[in-house]
Amino acid sequence: MVAKLLKKIESRKAVIGVVGLGYVGLPLIREFSAGGAKVLGFDVDPAKVKSLLAGKSYIDHIPNKHVKEIVKTGRFDATTDFKRLKQADCILICVPTPLTKMREPDMSYVIATARSIVKTLRKGQLVVLESTTYPGTTREVMLPILEESGLKVGKDFFLGFSPEREDPGRKDYSTKTIPKVVGGHDKDSLKAAVACYEIAIDTVVPVSSCEAAEACKILENTYRCVNIALVNELKVLFDRMGIDVWEVINGAATKPFGFTPFYPGPGLGGHCIPIDPFYLSWKARQYGLTTRFIELAGEINVSMPEFVVTKLMDSLNDHKKSVRGSKVLVLGLAYKKDIDDVRESPSLELIELLKEKGAKVDYNDPFCPRTHKMREYNLQMSSKKLSPKMLQSYDAVLISTDHTQYDYQCIVDNAKIVIDTRNATKNVKRGRKKIVKA
Repeated sequence: MVAKLLKKIESRKAVIGVVGLGYVGLPLIREFSAGGAKVLGFDVDPAKVKSLLAGKSYIDHIPNKHVKEIVKTGRFDATTDFKRLKQADCILICVPTPLTKMREPDMSYVIATARSIVKTLRKGQLVVLESTTYPGTTREVMLPILEESGLKVGKDFFLGFSPEREDPGRKDYSTKTIPKVVGGHDKDSLKAAVACYEIAIDTVVPVSSCEAAEACKILENTYRCVNIALVNELKVLFDRMGIDVWEVINGAATKPFGFTPFYPGPGLGGHCIPIDPFYLSWKARQYGLTTRFIELAGEINVSMPEFVVTKLMDSLNDHKKSVRGSKVLVLGLAYKKDIDDVRESPSLELIELLKEKGAKVDYNDPFCPRTHKMREYNLQMSSKKLSPKMLQSYDAVLISTDHTQYDYQCIVDNAKIVIDTRNATKNVKRGRKKIVKA
């Protein structure tokens, strides 16, 4: 069975199905299409499907021209009809894996996708989960549902896990050039998954199992989470000591070995780093272990928005103003600079916290003209146009995202108070007394 699938993949006759046409799925489609494969995209949102078929992108860092090129090949189609999953030879799952309010894994999207696949699962198909999750998900959650079809993994169909490694806005690496870790349920599943990704990715890195591949992604993001927590904690300490943490980090980074710089911020954002460590902590409890180091890092990072709001309140107090009734402008809604991705962005929590304390809050973000309804937030706000006069009308300006489009000297010149969470004002020459690092 696997030989037939491998032959189909290598001859570029295999249809690649991608479930979830967001920040992970759409870049994958682009690379598989460029590799000469037939691609079929699936999403529950008809607006996304309509947009792609019209050659239009809804993700800022993927230009319309790239989508038009995919459509022009004649090898691409998109649909909301999940019955068409039977047409795909390789099904790649790129759906959200958020946390519940209790900070436990929410597998509802993965389970729903598996239930859609099992309805049409046929012999010879490969199913690969890409959604970031805890070790064991593919085998413990996906597999039992797929085997409800009566088909057997490794014999009738193939199953793997390959963690997404997208970093929106990055210029030095792309989906194609970032090495792809791939794990299979069995040897034939691994062979099929490796062959599939070799169509689109320059370097495919096979590992011994789905669990090993799942753990790779968790390790990558926990590593970042813990190190960011360290500098966030030092930021709070150094702030009380009157030391600029950014100066300290930049000084330490001159050491050519033994130190990797990480930078503090108003909190963690993006789909992975704020979530993945909690997945691992949850899984560890099933084995009777407490990941104290990881949980402490999570607590520190989660506390950062409160620290920022406290700094803002203190600054307003110094100007004999209460936060209640004050006008606050938040600069940047996206979770990092120069992208339109607001998933888990600390800006959202900052806005909510400030509103809860009675502030009148607006935001500006050149990449996010308006907010949209999300799982945890429905702010119903639109980006305000920046101007010197507009900046002067606010009691405080909070820099949450350091977009390069911002003229920070102009911002400092016209703002009464600037709360800088990103060291964005480091090159400002005038008005430094207005700036408060947070």
